[in-house]
Amino acid sequence: MATFPAGCTLLFGGSGGIGQGVARTFAEQGSDIAVVYRTRQAVAAGVADHARAQGRKASIHAADLTDAAQVEAVVAAAIAAHGRIHSVVWAAGPLVNQHYLADTPLDAWRKAFDVEVHGFFAAVKAVIPHMRAQGGGSFVTLGSAGHDWWPARDGLSVAVKAANEQLVKGIAKEEGKSGIRANSVLVGVIDAGQMHELTRLGQLDAAWVTETHKLLCLKRWGSAAEIGHACVYFASNEGGYTTGQSISVSGGFGV
Repeated sequence: MATFPAGCTLLFGGSGGIGQGVARTFAEQGSDIAVVYRTRQAVAAGVADHARAQGRKASIHAADLTDAAQVEAVVAAAIAAHGRIHSVVWAAGPLVNQHYLADTPLDAWRKAFDVEVHGFFAAVKAVIPHMRAQGGGSFVTLGSAGHDWWPARDGLSVAVKAANEQLVKGIAKEEGKSGIRANSVLVGVIDAGQMHELTRLGQLDAAWVTETHKLLCLKRWGSAAEIGHACVYFASNEGGYTTGQSISVSGGFGV
């Protein structure tokens, strides 16, 4: 079990394929949770039920993360429900359709930035005053292992998440004096959500599997729980002297 300050972990994208696994891991490791979802209410409710079964307090909150006012409302609701937000985990993002950069639709590019970067920035602005008043807190973003080795056709993930990598460093630099930390988990190929949907759509095929395995030191896909454990370290008291850092949970992708 990890140890956490009083309050909850606020998980944006906590009903997604990876996000729900991360949320479950936080509850299993001892943190109360507030799960933010857009449309998948039943999934979010199931994650909350799992947390309660672990003896944790849990709440769910609906929001369109491209609307800063809704992000602010979710933050206020989580504080009202739990008294304090000790950590924010940013696991939100649209489906990453696989396009070469030259073929990437501009509308999809804008949407990805609106959700992942502008949404995260809105959450940061909404939560930092609260964390300052509470004596500190932690931000954890889910980045991409593609920051270490560019995977062709994955620009809608890699380029977008790279912006949040720099926001993480900025938060760490500017807010450390208030006890606020920020770190990121670089996500490899995870046997969940997006991988399943892109396979169903035919964007990931047997040839992709063969070529991707060549890039892995560990010849298997990762799990959402493995991402969750890395997030837990960054958010917990055990990670209390770690800030401005990233860890690649990717089976050695691109080494």
